[in-house]
Amino acid sequence: MSAVLSVRGIAKRYGEREALREISFDVAPGELVAIVGPNGAGKTTLLSIIAGVAPASAGTVEGPGAEAAVGWRVGWVPQHPAVYSKLSVAENLRLFAHLERLADPDGAVARMLELTGLGDRAGERVERLSGGNRQRVNVALGLIARPPALALDEPTSALDPGQRKRLWELVGSLARAGTAVLFSTHHLGEVRSYATRAIVLADGELLFDGAPSELIAANGGGGDFEAAFVAFLAERGH
Repeated sequence: MSAVLSVRGIAKRYGEREALREISFDVAPGELVAIVGPNGAGKTTLLSIIAGVAPASAGTVEGPGAEAAVGWRVGWVPQHPAVYSKLSVAENLRLFAHLERLADPDGAVARMLELTGLGDRAGERVERLSGGNRQRVNVALGLIARPPALALDEPTSALDPGQRKRLWELVGSLARAGTAVLFSTHHLGEVRSYATRAIVLADGELLFDGAPSELIAANGGGGDFEAAFVAFLAERGH
């Protein structure tokens, strides 16, 4: 299957410090790719470059038929919801639809309300929503232009277990419909439960790229991704 996203030689430098070093991988339609690693590994930096909200020092992010350009049509869902709390759910969606210059803003709003299950909250101000529903709005904004790939930074960090489960049901439905999803998380059980693939970063380097089950099998996790992940990093001095 052809890649919907090709990351080639991405590097990021802050003065003398290298935050990312020559990161390369492809993502196919429908893949759920977890980007994991210790604090300071470069996870958010990588996702923000892929989404086009931060520049790379070197390298490209490309999609089929696109010119070599970092940030090619990837939906972005930052850790902290990028929403206007005084506006309603529908008003937020309509504003972003206009910012994206969509041909049918009202149609896009209706589609996202249905997809995220927020139709009954369309007229409610975002500040009055639960954390789970605010995050659904955040995901809807990232999806409103129908990107073939979506990047989520710590999407469940502030959610309770029930809210996390409902959000993953939404993300899973997106992947089954063909959207490539990349996400970072510190809830490592989510990698085992939901990711089809894990990319492990440490000190800006890509150390592992494969199925979560492969990392577990190679590092004696006994079915526990977190234990295998810790053992994998310890063996490499992280």
